[in-house]
Amino acid sequence: MNKRVIVVGAGASGMMAAHFAADEGAEVIVVEKNKKPCRKLMITGKGRCNVTNNSSPDNIIAHTPTNGRFLYSALNFFTPQDVMSFFEAAGVPLKTERGDRVFPVSDKACDIVDALIKTVKKDGCKILTEQAVSSLVIENGRVRGVVTAQGETINGDSVIISCGGASYPLTGSTGDGYNLALAAGHTQAQVRPSLVPIECAGDICRRLQGLSLKNIRLSVYRGDGKKPVYSELGELLFTHFGVSGPLILSASSHMKKCSVEDYRLVIDLKPALDTDTLDKRILRDLSEFCNKDFSNSLGKLLPSKLIPVIIKLSGISPHIKCNSVTREQRRALAELIKAVKLKPTSFRPLSEAIITSGGIKTKEINPKTMESKLTPGLYFCGEVIDVDAYTGGYNLQIAFSTGALAGKSSAEIKEDT
Repeated sequence: MNKRVIVVGAGASGMMAAHFAADEGAEVIVVEKNKKPCRKLMITGKGRCNVTNNSSPDNIIAHTPTNGRFLYSALNFFTPQDVMSFFEAAGVPLKTERGDRVFPVSDKACDIVDALIKTVKKDGCKILTEQAVSSLVIENGRVRGVVTAQGETINGDSVIISCGGASYPLTGSTGDGYNLALAAGHTQAQVRPSLVPIECAGDICRRLQGLSLKNIRLSVYRGDGKKPVYSELGELLFTHFGVSGPLILSASSHMKKCSVEDYRLVIDLKPALDTDTLDKRILRDLSEFCNKDFSNSLGKLLPSKLIPVIIKLSGISPHIKCNSVTREQRRALAELIKAVKLKPTSFRPLSEAIITSGGIKTKEINPKTMESKLTPGLYFCGEVIDVDAYTGGYNLQIAFSTGALAGKSSAEIKEDT
């Protein structure tokens, strides 16, 4: 007889798990507490959905700082190219952008969501919405089903926990999967935010609130270290509390080994110019506006909102005439523009994080099947597992790969079932 597989959570990993379980001939029931599946997927990539990273499984692992090697089997079972082929076959043309990031050509996350839903329904899977799972049915040490919040028992041969982490709780990721796993004897690595905005000391960020800087370099240093733990070109956004944007989200994943206050953020506003070249550029602008106030000389070099902040940090009077700015002041200004320093004080709350770091410990999960080593018939996939990666499509690839492997493994007929 074919097995009945129950998937708890209709997110990216759960929907892929449902597809692969059905493809193995299983009867699949997906239980989702939201009104619609894939609610969190709808907002990923600023609504564009960075589906995967067009690279190798080894590259995905290299960009997964937390337990990356655990993913070897899953990523080789369902590779980035397999993910791309899956969605293109489902009618969603894809494109590869900078950093090998893959998006739908339409730039609409809803196309990815629709493709998943249509595929799972075509597979014959049953999707039960607005039904949360409150507990697992465990008999003789083995999972035999779930109990919903409404008190209904749904019997099954395998249960896949795919209900996400604890970030973006409004999308349904409220840590339910952790509680179900703990009740089955699992343990949990500390849950904390990852890919999250950063709060900073002082009033610089508040004064620059709303300013987005592109093509700048952000470097993160730990303590007094001279070698950055992270350094990348890209985009950054100032907010009322500190900084956000793609560079900051990625940087936050590198700031886990100690308290966030032990790090320094350094922004190079002109990474294409070395200090000497920038100094000559400033001299040229000062010469052009030689009889004007210094505050009127930086308009060609910096965004207008940034100018008064940089002038204050430089210590140069905004009212001094450009022809009175000394060589030493000009040199110090160039060095400042190449290294604007911010002092981080804390991460924003877990509710604002794109993904959750921490989760069910990987040592308790068979990496070749995603099955629990403690409770037969119980499987895990996606963000509920203690794995997390940098931005760039890596986390969704992990969701799809672990979901695919869990789905296939959960549907396989074994002698003990």
